Amino acid sequence: MSVLPSIRVFPDPVLRQKSIEVTHFDETLNRLIKGLSKVMESQRHGIGIAAAQIGVLKRVALVDISSRVPGAKRLILINPAILDAKRERNSREGCMSLPDYTGSLIRYDEIVIRYQDMSRRTQTYKAEGLEAICIQHEMDHMSGVLFFDRVSHLKRDLIPRAWRRQAN
Repeated sequence: MSVLPSIRVFPDPVLRQKSIEVTHFDETLNRLIKGLSKVMESQRHGIGIAAAQIGVLKRVALVDISSRVPGAKRLILINPAILDAKRERNSREGCMSLPDYTGSLIRYDEIVIRYQDMSRRTQTYKAEGLEAICIQHEMDHMSGVLFFDRVSHLKRDLIPRAWRRQAN
């Protein structure tokens, strides 16, 4: 039985480092993606994870919002880039690497991305709503950016999760 990779939690310095492009599409990449999948599935609210969150500085992320949006498909994003973005909106986000907090920030509601799939083919994909927000969040991890870096009023908008549960 394989050991589940552990999630790096702030202030772990690896979370502030930039990830590098994937150049080898091999069994190591397959194992990384399987590990990311297992970690994400082990988290109650996990809908996305970047390789940096388990200490691997490669431009790889998984996004799977199917638990919240019926019919949504899991995306494996390798070397993603945003080509176009439209309609800013407010987003309340959390993160497995900052498990006790959520924050309110601005994200784009619609994005078009380019990425590579497991066969090294370049794909273009349009994402909207929660999926677009999640992709932007995971791409931030690839740049060493955490969601609270984008919170405009840190003291007011960064709320401990326990307080949110009590308020609801």
